[in-house]
Amino acid sequence: MSTKRPNIVVMMADDHRFDAIAAHGDPTVKSPTMDQLIRDGVTFTRNWHCGSYSPAVCIPTRAALHTGTNSYQASLHKDMRDNLQNRNSPDIHTINPDRITLGEALRNNGYYTYMTGKWHNDGKSFNRSFCDGSRIFMYGMGSHYKVPTYEYDPTGNYDRANEVIHEGTHSSELFTDAAIKFINEYERDEPFYLNLAFTSPHDPRDAPQEYHDMYPAKDMAIPTNFKEPDFDQGHARIRDEVLAAFPRDENEIKQHIADYYAMITHQNVSMQKVLDTLEQRGMLENTIVVYTADHGLAVGQHGLMGKQNMYEHSLRVPLIMTGPGIPKGLRCCELTQTPDLFPTLMALTDTPCPATVTAKSLVPLMQGEDSLRKQLFSRYFDLQRSVRDSRYKLIRYYKQQIEGSDQTPGCDKVQFFDLQRDPWETQDRYGSAEYQAVIEHLADALKAHMDEHDDALKDVPILI
Repeated sequence: MSTKRPNIVVMMADDHRFDAIAAHGDPTVKSPTMDQLIRDGVTFTRNWHCGSYSPAVCIPTRAALHTGTNSYQASLHKDMRDNLQNRNSPDIHTINPDRITLGEALRNNGYYTYMTGKWHNDGKSFNRSFCDGSRIFMYGMGSHYKVPTYEYDPTGNYDRANEVIHEGTHSSELFTDAAIKFINEYERDEPFYLNLAFTSPHDPRDAPQEYHDMYPAKDMAIPTNFKEPDFDQGHARIRDEVLAAFPRDENEIKQHIADYYAMITHQNVSMQKVLDTLEQRGMLENTIVVYTADHGLAVGQHGLMGKQNMYEHSLRVPLIMTGPGIPKGLRCCELTQTPDLFPTLMALTDTPCPATVTAKSLVPLMQGEDSLRKQLFSRYFDLQRSVRDSRYKLIRYYKQQIEGSDQTPGCDKVQFFDLQRDPWETQDRYGSAEYQAVIEHLADALKAHMDEHDDALKDVPILI
């Protein structure tokens, strides 16, 4: 057993929902590396992201992870009508400079920090987080075979004049190659923190053909909750939602599901290459490996295609950990959120946790303690708010007519689900006398959360 502080490798996906992993119950997708990580470590089975003030859900969810806070706290500007401007101006991309980032905390305490792949926040925050990096993708999405990236810029400006376009290599392979090169060449005395952030399985879902061949569209199962919503959730014609035609066609949805699985399996192979490299260099035994995602994705569930909603397929994401100090084969069913990773890594590496972190360490849960967290909260734009406990979920929808927007305005509506009886969220029980006390309790908890964070919608009644 090494006495050296462990290395850390965090691999993060874009759009990977919790249950699209074989070991999490999906009978179709092939994910052997992810499955092995689950067997070798711990998987947190009720892990949510904490919401977004932007249709680009990945911006605030990544900022929340990097700061160990929620989406009210992580970014400098929280106005939901902020425009997506230059990534270096103080807009919604900008991580709050008063919040110490995960990379920054490790860097300030003896770690060499390095990143490749998707950042999607501001350049200054990247530079205070990482000592170095390569093939850094500052944007949200794009072609997987024509990828604009940057090399590490000591100024933190990441000017477009210095952008390099990589053509012909899939993004998952491009970023993985950079991670492998870093591991193979690493000879420093201090432990390292490597962040490898994929843009997979985000669309365009164009994995190499051999992976598409694994998933004939005709063999894909239509999800149990495949039914177009009969109310306006808001942003009903946002980019993600027009990836498939209206009304939804089952054959088209089957093709989307097949393409989604192909991307996941291809990414899985890239992840294995990273683990193999760590093992070849004798580093794997003393490395904490984390796999997570910024948010999930509907891909046909509830008749939706994107992640701009409060259903489990979009809120619930993998959080898998293995390595020194982490139990093997543990499935933790307590309520967790992705930013909890920050204080957890601090505890596992004997690194002082910054006072700016508001998330909770998961180490006590790994040691068998009960969670002190009774609810999880999330939000989308100024259109949706949600709260869940270990069994029940309440979603509040709001109607917001935004001047100059071509998006649908949403509606005034509440949904309530008993997730134990109805895991597919198809039976709205709002208004049922059987659940009235629970509904009021969750509404009170959501109201208190919104008050605490001065939510723009805090004065609108939860129940209607």
